[in-house]
Amino acid sequence: MFKRILLIVIVLLWSGSAFAAHPLITDDTGTQGKGKYQVEVNSEFTYEKERQYNTDEEKWETKKKTGGELATVLSYGVTDNVDIVLGFPYQWKKTRIDGVVTTDKTEQGDGIADMSLEVKWRFYEKDGLSFAMKPGITLPTGDENKGLGNGKMSYGLVLITTKEIAPFAFHVNLGYTNNEYKLQTDKDANRKGIWHASIASEVEIIKDLKAVANIGMERNPDKTSNTHPAFILGGLIYSISESIAVDAGVKGGLNKPETDLTFLAGIAFKF
Repeated sequence: MFKRILLIVIVLLWSGSAFAAHPLITDDTGTQGKGKYQVEVNSEFTYEKERQYNTDEEKWETKKKTGGELATVLSYGVTDNVDIVLGFPYQWKKTRIDGVVTTDKTEQGDGIADMSLEVKWRFYEKDGLSFAMKPGITLPTGDENKGLGNGKMSYGLVLITTKEIAPFAFHVNLGYTNNEYKLQTDKDANRKGIWHASIASEVEIIKDLKAVANIGMERNPDKTSNTHPAFILGGLIYSISESIAVDAGVKGGLNKPETDLTFLAGIAFKF
């Protein structure tokens, strides 16, 4: 137990998945500025429930999945418009069928997932409109046998647009990820090319408090399904000071492939 708690603390300080201003999934074109850092400590807790038919035992079963992630994103401003972003997430998950925890290693357990390394470059900015691109790679630091990683390096690219119309800001993301898999079972079950499309908005409702909303969809990695996961999200971001902000949000699935419910919370430090 002590080793597990110590590992979680370490990951909280040095891990993460590189997303936008938490709790948003859609990224914005903002960068840290030359020589400046930002550390985000984020968390999410997921819940999903479904009914499935067991053909071997000829009966219906209730399947419940719970899980989550503890993560930190470290961003560093190389120049005023270029950031390097490092992430290293710790994940856990558990699946119960009719109340009994499954023995399938890919559906239960915890550990470090695949580390990510990205570069965000804002290449255009004028009159409140800006464009950026964010290429990135994931490194096989997670255990693919537990479903915590791909087992091979993967890569992707996100195109980002931000438009500011005070007091609102709008963000649009179009992305593509090419996943490489080490295990043959993963190759057979999953698509390699995954596209992503999403839009987000934020508005300052009172001083230092923003309301945010997000909707999006991406290609289903499951080869057996042509229904693509879609989500909707709402949340709040509160700036305690110029260097500290906290956030919370709720993400809901708009169709069956998307996780039913996800609760998100985080804190960001700038220095």
